[in-house]
Amino acid sequence: MPSPYNDIVLEHFKNPRNTGRIENPDGKATEGSPACGDMVSLYLMVDPETKIITDIKFESYGCASNIATGSIITELAKGKTIEEAKKITWKEASDALGGLPKIKAHCSVLAVEVLRSAILNYEEKHGLITSKEVTTEEIVRKRLKKVMNPIKGLDMVATHLVKEIEIKDGVVRILIDLPADHQFANSIKEDAIEKIESLWDIDKAVVEFTD
Repeated sequence: MPSPYNDIVLEHFKNPRNTGRIENPDGKATEGSPACGDMVSLYLMVDPETKIITDIKFESYGCASNIATGSIITELAKGKTIEEAKKITWKEASDALGGLPKIKAHCSVLAVEVLRSAILNYEEKHGLITSKEVTTEEIVRKRLKKVMNPIKGLDMVATHLVKEIEIKDGVVRILIDLPADHQFANSIKEDAIEKIESLWDIDKAVVEFTD
């Protein structure tokens, strides 16, 4: 039975570019869900003067299209400024791969989303966001939707792990419905803190557990 993928996709799947993790990156993000089988993490290093992406790596947890689009999006973004990289579209990613099967088009959308999220993470951490919206519970909840609950393969909001959110004097307190000694408690806590503390008006995020 012939493969649904063309030779370019298969080449990027078998020999993906820029794979791996960057320790202490300038920006990073994870998009997707292990429940649907496609998830990708992306890491950036950015020149502080020129704002050019000098290094970029990705980790993919998914199908051939997911790996190939992660590979091509890093190739397209490397060497570009963050403003140029923001303008890369899912169609450009798909076209650079010679096209994807329709059922896999969402993979190129996911690759673009994770690139834009990593750039946003970089901009927030470096105070480059011009529109400064005051952090509300809704904004915190939206951020926590990016934190995975590995037990269910969905985010911690969808799986009702978030019991309470309190915002006061630049501190966000989050109560999570898990015992503190749960095997995933620490990774969920670290991910949640990172997502919230990058907000411009938040000094500290405190994660507590119900038990």
